[in-house]
Amino acid sequence: MDSSSKGKNPEVSVVIPMYNEEENVQATLREVKNLLEGFKSHTWEILVINDGSIDRTLELAEEMAKADDRIRVISYYPNMGRGKALRRGFEEARGDIVVTTDADLSYEAKYIGILATELIDNRGLDLVIGSPYMEGGGTKGVPFYRLLISRLGNKILGFSLAGNLKTTTGILRAYRKYVVDSLELESDGKEIHLEILSKALALGYKVKEVPAVLTGRVKGKSKFKFRTTAISHLFFSFFEKPVLIFGLIGLLFLVLGLIGGIYIVILRYQRLLTPNRPLITLVVLLILTGIQILSFGFIGTQIVALRKEIYKVQRENRKLWQEVRRK
Repeated sequence: MDSSSKGKNPEVSVVIPMYNEEENVQATLREVKNLLEGFKSHTWEILVINDGSIDRTLELAEEMAKADDRIRVISYYPNMGRGKALRRGFEEARGDIVVTTDADLSYEAKYIGILATELIDNRGLDLVIGSPYMEGGGTKGVPFYRLLISRLGNKILGFSLAGNLKTTTGILRAYRKYVVDSLELESDGKEIHLEILSKALALGYKVKEVPAVLTGRVKGKSKFKFRTTAISHLFFSFFEKPVLIFGLIGLLFLVLGLIGGIYIVILRYQRLLTPNRPLITLVVLLILTGIQILSFGFIGTQIVALRKEIYKVQRENRKLWQEVRRK
């Protein structure tokens, strides 16, 4: 990309959250910079979001920034999570296209160019996701247990979201700036990826997945926390599609009640039914409970629809606020 347009906003911003990445920071920035310099017709910037690192991440990143003013370092303390880092990066980004990627380049730098090009070439797209789980994608060197958890989690979460997406939790994405500017984002942790997708899809933004290869971490320590991540993702699935849980549980109670009812009818015709047995009461309770739980699922679905309307109101409010700030 051409760096000749001094004083003008860049066309592409690459946001890289970092927390204790001293082993990766300079190599990652060099690779990303080399990739971006291959796009001669577009200006760019790299934003390093130092999320409260307590090692030499900030020092090393600032060394790179001093040598190239297209690299900007945003730093704060203490560590607050990937979601906070991305939200800060979205606020600071000046490009019309914002690409996010990992500090250890678990997806090769080339995918930054691939995703950005998708948005540049296709004006009908608003958001592009790098997906290792779609046809043409893949994984390399990822521990088996983590890969299994990731695949299963993305399959469940993909079912909770519209669009039949194969990858919902990855950081490798390209956004049009107006998309992230229009979203009222709240998450501080990794669940921000799900929050963004949920709200973007609710607002009707066009999303596309492109194949990408996910590579296991070579340097540095992984920040993945299975318990925290799993719980947050399960809550998201319930929050996004409450009918999944209420519907399954409600149907289970109804089926058990119907089976019990059939059993009572059989006993009645065989003259073996004892009036004093609590079986009839149990069957009635199962059926009524099933119906009630199903009704909760229906109410939850209505709440989700209402929440999507609230997202639209929030978008309009943010637009008005941004216009006021510009004036």
